[in-house]
Amino acid sequence: MMLVLHSAQASRRLLSGTASVLIIVIVLSAACHAQTLEFNRDIRPILADKCFACHGFDAAQRQAGLRLDQAEGAAQKLESGNRAIVAGSLDTSSAWQRIQTQSPDERMPPANSHKELTEVEKQKIKRWIQEGAKYQGHWSFEPIRLPEPPAGAAKNTVDGWIKDRLQRHGFQLSAAADRETLLRRLTLDLTGLPPSPEELDSFLNDSAPDAYDKQVDRLLASPAYSERMAMMWLDVARYGDTNGYLHDNLRTVWPWRDWVIRSFRQDQPFDQFVLEQLAGDQIENALPYQVLATTFCRHHLITTEGGTLAAEFLNDYAADRVQTLGSAFLGLSFNCCRCHDHKFDPITQDDFYSLQAYFNSTTEKHAENNGSAAFEPFLETTSPLLPDGEKVKVMVMREAPAPTKTFVLTRGQYDHPDAKRPVDRRPPQILLGGRAVDVPTRLALAQWLTSDENPLLARVTVNRLWQRFFGKGIVNTLDDFGAQGEYPSHPELLDYLAYSFQHSDQFGGPHRWSVKHVVREIVTSETYNQLSRVRRDARELDPDNRWLAYFPRQRLTGEELRDEALFVSGLLSKAIGGPPVHPYQPEGLWEERGNEGSNTRVFVRSQGESLYRRSLYTFWKRTCPPPSMAVFDAPDRTLCVVRRNATNTPLQALATLNDEQFLECAKMLAVRTLMETPEAASIEQRLSAMFRRVTGKRPAKDELALLQKTLDASRARYQDHVDDAKTLLQQGVASVPESLDARDVAAWMLVANALLNLDQTLVRE
Repeated sequence: MMLVLHSAQASRRLLSGTASVLIIVIVLSAACHAQTLEFNRDIRPILADKCFACHGFDAAQRQAGLRLDQAEGAAQKLESGNRAIVAGSLDTSSAWQRIQTQSPDERMPPANSHKELTEVEKQKIKRWIQEGAKYQGHWSFEPIRLPEPPAGAAKNTVDGWIKDRLQRHGFQLSAAADRETLLRRLTLDLTGLPPSPEELDSFLNDSAPDAYDKQVDRLLASPAYSERMAMMWLDVARYGDTNGYLHDNLRTVWPWRDWVIRSFRQDQPFDQFVLEQLAGDQIENALPYQVLATTFCRHHLITTEGGTLAAEFLNDYAADRVQTLGSAFLGLSFNCCRCHDHKFDPITQDDFYSLQAYFNSTTEKHAENNGSAAFEPFLETTSPLLPDGEKVKVMVMREAPAPTKTFVLTRGQYDHPDAKRPVDRRPPQILLGGRAVDVPTRLALAQWLTSDENPLLARVTVNRLWQRFFGKGIVNTLDDFGAQGEYPSHPELLDYLAYSFQHSDQFGGPHRWSVKHVVREIVTSETYNQLSRVRRDARELDPDNRWLAYFPRQRLTGEELRDEALFVSGLLSKAIGGPPVHPYQPEGLWEERGNEGSNTRVFVRSQGESLYRRSLYTFWKRTCPPPSMAVFDAPDRTLCVVRRNATNTPLQALATLNDEQFLECAKMLAVRTLMETPEAASIEQRLSAMFRRVTGKRPAKDELALLQKTLDASRARYQDHVDDAKTLLQQGVASVPESLDARDVAAWMLVANALLNLDQTLVRE
């Protein structure tokens, strides 16, 4: 059956009916483009959501002996004598009979599961059985192979699959964005900062065919690029400058953060980047910076509270490393299988503790409340950013002389090891493909993880990079590549990016596993260069813009918003690396959240240039993250986070309008505008210059008129109230030159504050 929406009038008629009818029509008409349903794409997500809890991998929870996540289990004869799935036969497939029966006692899923199949899902299952009920291995566990690109020429390989998907639905890519929008987008994405007016002019005046490519190369080579990439990695690594828990004392880990910045700037091969963080201490003749890299494994919370049990917390620390490895490098959750076999994915408790065996054989000891900034094992390191000869120790990994015997813990309880279930060190069985492997050390685990034998690391990493630029990953569930994860919107594109990442030296990159190569390929695509204007025709069939018929707008992160304000005001420090800093924050927050025994209970604001460092360098107190970033959805960094969930609350507007840092930036942007424009410049020229510096564009006539009106009203406000103007200018410690009239600066400051809160400023088009 083929159902098609013939016109907008027909759409309106359908909308007047039930929503379910409209959904069925749209989905079934779109399904006509595919000759055969695919298990991974069309059926597995349904079964994972509605059936696997009772008929999946977890044998302890399996009902009626029926397993639906594999062909053998679905086709085997049950105790009743029936078979759940009989390829090609609906009449003899008992699962289908139970799905479509009208009897409440017989219907599946049962009412007490609080799950229900939609009509669309039922029809998919029906058609799949009729077409032969062909199963597939889970797509993310399959080896990565270089796919054949779609027919038709595409300058950039990325565009081939995007265009092919759009064309199958009757669409084309949107037109390219204008140059000003494009350079602002690119500069923010690659550096976390906006372009300067001089950079905009240079690009606009470059008529060479490779003008855009030159901008990409310039930005990839900039120090700001490495800082931007490092900022993203700190969330993954659960980086923090304190221990967490009750006392939340200081820890010294910033040299590791500087190592990350240096790694991204040098475009260190990503496989080596991962290997050194997991096992740099076990590399033969390891250099100090390779040992320092293993601080990644020590970013977990550490308690120094008296009376806590060493066995309990050392077990928690090792478990945290397993869970972080799963989220960061495999895109799989290892939380469930700490206590029981995973209900949906083929990951067992044995798998969890086989991984934990790699991470609990260290010389780590339970910490005592002595105010130390590092606990054994630690590395003493020097830094050019410290006084001569000074070394406050950085926690790293160091293997114990003999491996710790590891057992499955009953229900995950640290004091209930099952003596009958010892485990050996090995990766999860499902990822070994039935092969016998010898992976005896943490270094061997890291080598396996970064080898071509593991299909997940490359897929997970390029998907995270894609999400950074397009708001959603090709797999939208960034941290779940398992049975309940979303099927890729463009599976061949995902595998192309993953393969070209692993073998980037064969695709024009400088070496294998080149992050810059993947980033360059994404940002030079037509897909990335599109206008961001929403297309209603495409949105009707693709409401989430998964086909990318237009570029997705994104609000800037808290760090980007603060850094942007500092940049346009001229306050931003260009210093790279070094100890964390303490910019403005409301008084009393740390005292309110802190215990009296904590050495971070009292907040001491930084002075001078340290107030204006990039947000990457802001001190991160885990029990009280920087408020100007937390209000914009930054995590507390207690756990590995691979994706920030954007919210929209009034607190965010209050922060950008009233936070001392933003007001100071508005003040100094006003000063900069008055000081840097020629004395003979008209008000309109100054307003245009300020607008362009902030938004990357020149104002339209109506925008300029509104800015003029705002300035006139502000000038009238302060004309006879110079004291009010001086009070306003006290925001922030940066001073206003005495040569400027306080009333004039205050008026321009209010205009600047309004510009810093425009949608064009807060959002990356």
